[in-house]
Amino acid sequence: MHPFLQKLNEHPLLCDGAMGTMLFAKGASIDQCLEQLIVDRPGWVREIHQVYASAGVDVIKSHTFGANRVRLADHGLADKVREFNFKAVKLVRDVREVAGRSIFIAGNIGPLGRRLHPIGPIAEQEARDAYREQISVLWEAGADLLLFETFSDVEELEIAVQIAKEVCDLPILASMTYAEDGRTATGLRADTITLRLLAAGANCVGVNCSVGPAQMLDTLRAMHKAAPNALFSVMPNAGFPERVEGRFYYPAGAEYFAQQATLFLQQGAQLIGGCCGTTPFHIRAMRNALNEYLLRQNTPGGSAPEIITVREEVPAHRASSLADDYGVTGEDQPTQLLRKLRAGKFVISVEVDPPRAFTAQKQIEGAQHAKRMGADAVNVADSPMARVRMGAQALCVQIQQQAQIETILHCTTRDRSLMGLQSDLIGARALGVRNILALTGDPPSLGDSKQSTAVYDVDSIGLVRIIDKFNQGFDQSGQEMGQRGAFTIAVACDPTRANLVEEVDRFHQKVSGGAHFTMTQPIFEPKLWSNFLSIYEERYGEFPVPVLIGVLPLQGHKHA
Repeated sequence: MHPFLQKLNEHPLLCDGAMGTMLFAKGASIDQCLEQLIVDRPGWVREIHQVYASAGVDVIKSHTFGANRVRLADHGLADKVREFNFKAVKLVRDVREVAGRSIFIAGNIGPLGRRLHPIGPIAEQEARDAYREQISVLWEAGADLLLFETFSDVEELEIAVQIAKEVCDLPILASMTYAEDGRTATGLRADTITLRLLAAGANCVGVNCSVGPAQMLDTLRAMHKAAPNALFSVMPNAGFPERVEGRFYYPAGAEYFAQQATLFLQQGAQLIGGCCGTTPFHIRAMRNALNEYLLRQNTPGGSAPEIITVREEVPAHRASSLADDYGVTGEDQPTQLLRKLRAGKFVISVEVDPPRAFTAQKQIEGAQHAKRMGADAVNVADSPMARVRMGAQALCVQIQQQAQIETILHCTTRDRSLMGLQSDLIGARALGVRNILALTGDPPSLGDSKQSTAVYDVDSIGLVRIIDKFNQGFDQSGQEMGQRGAFTIAVACDPTRANLVEEVDRFHQKVSGGAHFTMTQPIFEPKLWSNFLSIYEERYGEFPVPVLIGVLPLQGHKHA
């Protein structure tokens, strides 16, 4: 069975909401071709997908509802079918990549916008060719299923489903729209439509758009009665719209949608979502309603339901983003360590070197002791003196999990390419290690692996800029990450250097690149620090960040 159908048979799924409504809110014109925004404003489309992903959806529709040859011809864009459909699916694939969880991509296909002959001007073969063209591109681009929606003519929808069956083996969801009396524009009832679409080869039969959730419930009951074992989808408008000064306004709110979502699920809907007028507010409310429904269905001895927590990370970057507008407000809060520093608290961090072994019990016990004695964090060195040791990130994770104390990860550019640095930072963020000390690192010639080759694609200044860019929601190449990195960036400074002016200038570049605080090399004379501080303030003004002074207990005569 196709993975989408398998999931749909196991438990209900959640689809996203309106795209057009969101694009109009961002400034799109009612008269323009919205599908052209895939090329002209891809950032708009991607951001809307991202906010829906953050709202907890299982399915995202590609922005291709009107991307067929007939509709695009109205705007002189009939030759853009392949470009628009292919790029639209890619936008969703990019969003799924950064979402970090399973999301199905629905290749969205709407009616041609012209009635079929003899009522309208579109010959049957012309319709078949138009659907074949769009379906072929969506399939090639990587859609997981085909969603035909907002059809009012069942004969046109039957043709579309038949072509889909000929072209590919993707699951087919066929959805009609109904009037207030529960009938189509041609007077057919929902039970009749359901049986015809199942006979044509649809895997799931749906109702969408129409006049709002309440009326749709009656339609769903009729569909379910006609085919009790079939799969059904329900995606209502946010009520019946009113047009005010050229814009449509929808009355149904998110709380009401959540209540209706529960009724849809109780009536047998396996896929729920939103159509015109719905926003991430509505979809988040439906996610919460679906989670509650799944928990109630979890019977003793049965398999645990898949509960998707609504992701709170902001999908990036802009000062007035959709994420903020629609309440996706974020786990991009400062780390506890940074909050303490900003509050003026005296902070203590204890440094630990990773073991030259496969276990780190001693280091973990040391971290537990440091916490008991009042330490705020443990900073973990990265193969200091260029000697091979356990990876610093691995030890940080063990300490945070077993000692329950925050860590500061030393990250050196010595051993990692530009790609490797970014990969390790993404991994650290995923594992909950968010305090990073950006270092260049000791050269391998100092250590016990002199045959090792240093990388140094960037130095510590470049690393600070990479981490700061993650904090803005982008990788080094400018690709969106889908959320902010929320790293706390620490940098080193050395008040013991002979050339303090050079050290001050390098330090200024680090803090200008986005560093939040600094940690000094160990000093044994306070005047060393006051000299460094004076030179900085003479050259650049007020010292910009909190400081953790390095204090090194001497272990013996040799150490001294």
